Amino acid sequence: MLSVSKMISGQEELGDRLRYAGGDGSVRPVVVWNSTRACNLRCLHCYASATPGPAAHEMSTEEARRFIEDLATYRVPVLLFSGGEPLLRPDFFTLVHYARSLGLRPVVSTNGTLIDREVARRFKELGVGYVGISLDGMEEFNDRMRGVPGAFAAALEGIRACREVGQRVGLRFTITRNNYREIPAILDLVEEEDIDRVCFYHLVSVGRGRHLLQEDLDAETKRQVLDTIIERASQFHRKGKNKEILTVDNHADGVYLYLRLRRERPEWAERVYAWLKANGGNRSGLGIGAVDWDGYVYPDQFTREHPLGNVREQSFSTIWFERPPELLLQLRDRRRYLQGRCARCKWLELCNGNFRARAEAVYGDFWAPDPGCYLTDAEIGL
Repeated sequence: MLSVSKMISGQEELGDRLRYAGGDGSVRPVVVWNSTRACNLRCLHCYASATPGPAAHEMSTEEARRFIEDLATYRVPVLLFSGGEPLLRPDFFTLVHYARSLGLRPVVSTNGTLIDREVARRFKELGVGYVGISLDGMEEFNDRMRGVPGAFAAALEGIRACREVGQRVGLRFTITRNNYREIPAILDLVEEEDIDRVCFYHLVSVGRGRHLLQEDLDAETKRQVLDTIIERASQFHRKGKNKEILTVDNHADGVYLYLRLRRERPEWAERVYAWLKANGGNRSGLGIGAVDWDGYVYPDQFTREHPLGNVREQSFSTIWFERPPELLLQLRDRRRYLQGRCARCKWLELCNGNFRARAEAVYGDFWAPDPGCYLTDAEIGL
């Protein structure tokens, strides 16, 4: 996750403490919990392959409470309730309250369509730190991508409800070949609706998104998209608007931004380099982990071909900290395993080999070069 706004302006952001804490295995991870497979939308790119109803053996309330207790004991800083659509889980608010009571910071990733003022008020009262609402374009494209007419309007009402009660809220946007031209309009929406934050996700073609492998952008278009995001983040800063503008799931973005700043603002670029180095690049198996509705643990929410264990049989803390399986150990020392361009890249300390799930989705090899990297051979020192 790259905060373009931070790199441009130096502004303090809520994620700073986690984002620049270093990359060794002692770091407590943000945990994404895909708490249910049920969803009321049918998004084409859903990494969880969500279904209209819950999975057959989803974790019970009591199992979920034990899981949350374990996370709190090991001082996990953030528990992200995701899905499917987490609001469809009947005990959702009970578990959010329980997580908060144990000192965890609950945040929510949702499609936003089920949020009215009462739901937003409950978020606020329960101490939800942040609500991320997914939009993949303006109304026509978003509803087509998400498979349900009216999804955009309902999500926008959810955003407005959060804003009205003072609940921190932001947008999540997955970039594809078909919707990247929507990004300026989405940034206009962020400004018009006074939305705190927007995260632009690079495509990772897993789950139902496997059929979208050809929808990723080519290298030149990715550079153009980053330039657009950088320019708009700079404009927000010049206007005094404290917006968080982030890109996610492609750490080539950090190197690209650094190289651009080195040409345009060389003194500032060295500060940016220090932040990127402290962040350490991709943090799958380090600063982020995931658990699904059945209790299976993964290095991140996209790397679903490699379950590490199950919290019904062993606690998360045992799997993650005490007896980590071989893949976790490899991810924490991945330079020994990376292949091709990633292994020889001079920016490895900033990128950490980028996204392994994307390499596996395209090449069938977990340690292959990430095909999402758009930097030239010259730029990476080959």
